[in-house]
Amino acid sequence: MRNQKTFPVVILLSAFVWILLSSCNADPKTGGGTIVAPEKVDAKAKRAIPKFEQDSAYQYIKKQVEFGIRLPGTPTHKACKEWLSAKLKSFGATVIEQDFEAHVYTGAKLPATNIVGQFNPGVQPRIVLAAHWDSRHIAEEDPDPIKKAKPILGADDGASGVGVLLEIARLIGKNGLDIGVDIVFFDAEDHGSNLMTPNPTDVEILKNRETWCLGSQYWSKNPHTPAYRAKYGILLDMVGAKNARFPLEGYSKYYAPNIQKKIWRLAKGMGFGNQFVEAEGGAITDDHLFVNTIAKIPMVDIIHLTATQGKTFGAHWHTHTDDLSVIDKRTLKAVGRVVTAVVYRENNGEF
Repeated sequence: MRNQKTFPVVILLSAFVWILLSSCNADPKTGGGTIVAPEKVDAKAKRAIPKFEQDSAYQYIKKQVEFGIRLPGTPTHKACKEWLSAKLKSFGATVIEQDFEAHVYTGAKLPATNIVGQFNPGVQPRIVLAAHWDSRHIAEEDPDPIKKAKPILGADDGASGVGVLLEIARLIGKNGLDIGVDIVFFDAEDHGSNLMTPNPTDVEILKNRETWCLGSQYWSKNPHTPAYRAKYGILLDMVGAKNARFPLEGYSKYYAPNIQKKIWRLAKGMGFGNQFVEAEGGAITDDHLFVNTIAKIPMVDIIHLTATQGKTFGAHWHTHTDDLSVIDKRTLKAVGRVVTAVVYRENNGEF
């Protein structure tokens, strides 16, 4: 996860006027033209929203953690990559492994892979669901100085979002879908630098920001299919911890305000208002920022922002306590059921 500093976003209010033009052979009121009776309209059958199983999502998180650290270039990273690709394929997805070279802030060049699972390739409209699957290479926030230089397991920061999306992929494979869905697991998100001066300049902030989210930066510049477009996207990051709180993240509100608003209202209507709180959150450098600014796809970030012990992301963030013990199935249920509902309501023309 990117540095814990949040940066203010200046929201520019713009007025958009949509002019709806319609034409017909004649005014129906005069009796001219042809009117199709409602019962003759070939309407697509609506699909029931399948039940998201939090126990299943939890097992997918557990499996990732069992691989160990998921740092680009390590054997455990490779093993986890192979498992993720195989899992998506088993759910019926067409899988693309997008290999790239991650140039990290330390000067190293690491082999990395974005994993894309496509459902209904070539079908429009499409939506994209994303999470990062790598884990942090250091634990700079750990209170134990001896442990700060050691990599973490990242059960919440990384594995939780992947676990939720794997369960959604299973549901899509089992229940079917008519629209196109791309599930993207970004690599090398969490290999960024938190090293900045106490009062950084704008230039320093921008330079530091680009050390994060290398997988999403690469994918946004080089999508998995030519001229790729999606109607919108949802990013999941740190969506599994106990007492998680998902406020309205700032960049999401700026780039995808309507989608964000609809998701949070849906969550409230489903009884998950305690998790999806309609309160202002900070603007976080995360994968969605680059999808919004480079790929020009409006993407919303569902991310745990809870100020505890002076941390924006919670006490376990970038420490060795980010293990399986922080995961709460009730949080997985809230996020999973809301995102599943978004996907199937979009499919049914109800979102």
